Amino acid sequence: MADRPRTPRERYREQTRGEIKASAVRRLAEGGVENVALLRIAKEIGLSGPALYRYFASRDELLAELVTDAYQAVAEAVAGVETTGGGRAALQALAAAYRDWALAQPHLYLLIQGTPVPGFEAPADTLARARAVLGPFLAVFAGGRARPALAPLTAESAAWLREDAGVAAWVAQWTGRTADDPAAAIALTGAVMAWPQLHGVVGLEAAGQFTGMGQRPATLLPLQIGLLADAFHLP
Repeated sequence: MADRPRTPRERYREQTRGEIKASAVRRLAEGGVENVALLRIAKEIGLSGPALYRYFASRDELLAELVTDAYQAVAEAVAGVETTGGGRAALQALAAAYRDWALAQPHLYLLIQGTPVPGFEAPADTLARARAVLGPFLAVFAGGRARPALAPLTAESAAWLREDAGVAAWVAQWTGRTADDPAAAIALTGAVMAWPQLHGVVGLEAAGQFTGMGQRPATLLPLQIGLLADAFHLP
């Protein structure tokens, strides 16, 4: 059955919600989370305070949608990378896409990966959305072989896969490997190691922490990702 056409009221509601979120994103970019105030947003887009609350019941509800949208955007940016052939070239391309997205909107990156907002509870599906971002990395590492020095981590990954059906399903979705396949543990270990490498460099860069250090993150991140590729014997 085809979707029914949206009514004018539904279209207006969707448009207004979009304007509210766009205003919130601008305020986030200008002054951080503290600058996202519903009454100020209402004034900016020509709504009364009570009217705005018909679209978002609280600032936390609005922030939750921004978090959801941000995770969706970065997942799409990573998923859009051409990884045919796999190997270190694919890993570098994924890392570059992640960094490019974060630096294009650092305010959104820091919203989802920066200091937690006091009292704010992330949406229930945040973990699943974060896994969607790392999914393409799993597929790359599934074709690798971890060096012996990584044995303690791969052993922990193997145990995690056996004990957590959700993680096992996530890994299988992206790699086609079952929980008892050693390649699944290698893939999970690689993705888990990639995340702090990415966030360590990109998070500091997005927050402006490399200023005055004499080091270029655009040089540092590929080097770190290259070392990670070496650790997994990626071709």
